[in-house]
Amino acid sequence: MWAQTVNQLRQFYPHKGIGYYCSLFGRSRQGWYEQLQHKQQQHMADTIVLKLVGEIRQQLPRAGVPKLHHMLQETLREHGIKMGRDALYHLLGEHGYLLRYRRRKPYTTNSNHQYKKYPNLIRDIAYLTTAGQLWVSDITYLRLKEKFAYLSIVTDAYSHKIIGHCLYPTLHSTGPINALLMAARSKRQQSLIHHSDRGSQYCCSEYVHILQHYNIRISMTEQGDPYENAIAERVNGILKGEFLLNKTFSSFSHAEQQVNDAVEKYNHLRPHASCDNLTPGKAHYYNGILRKRWKTQAQHQELLNT
Repeated sequence: MWAQTVNQLRQFYPHKGIGYYCSLFGRSRQGWYEQLQHKQQQHMADTIVLKLVGEIRQQLPRAGVPKLHHMLQETLREHGIKMGRDALYHLLGEHGYLLRYRRRKPYTTNSNHQYKKYPNLIRDIAYLTTAGQLWVSDITYLRLKEKFAYLSIVTDAYSHKIIGHCLYPTLHSTGPINALLMAARSKRQQSLIHHSDRGSQYCCSEYVHILQHYNIRISMTEQGDPYENAIAERVNGILKGEFLLNKTFSSFSHAEQQVNDAVEKYNHLRPHASCDNLTPGKAHYYNGILRKRWKTQAQHQELLNT
């Protein structure tokens, strides 16, 4: 794509203007801006599709591309997204969602945007001992009567407290940035890591510059697998399933009010089994390893056999 080549040339020779490089390809400055805008819209559409596929795979982990394409049609029409089965197959292949690729090495090639991707820094972290060591971020959508709104959340992985959130009308990076700036007022350690997927909202220069400003290390998933960001996905599920954010809201302001109420109750009223049955708000000010009160599948089976 010529616009991407222009961006690469500008990195090596920044003293020349955009118009100069566009002229090398017989294109105009306006054409360069239009192509970038189209690319950004495509990034947003791909983000929505991957999010929807991840949610289906939570319930139907072996659902293939034809079945996914059929199940997604109504929701994609509501989002105004047109995507054929071949395009869906290509998108899922790029992000490691195809079932036949389950045993491949992590997919590290370029995704659907030109921004830098960062490695997964949390794969080998065995445990956390205090708040402010690891933040996890994610975006989910809420359904309004005639459209959607997008909820960005930053969660402290130690306490499971939601420390930043923002409901925004679009998938623009403004929503995640607002959530991050809210989280920046929270407790932080010097070695803090921020972990997210590789969506353009988290890879864009504005978001990365804020993380670098606060000396926060950047970590990202490598396969597009929701289980690589399990805590963030779990928080989304709790808010939707237990605090009824999965319903259709009458307006954006109504949804925003319900989000604020749900976050407050989640943080300060709901005991969390991963935090020794403390509320996330209380766990946030503890130190030391918090006992997990939930039982694994093997432990449940052992109880059944006794």
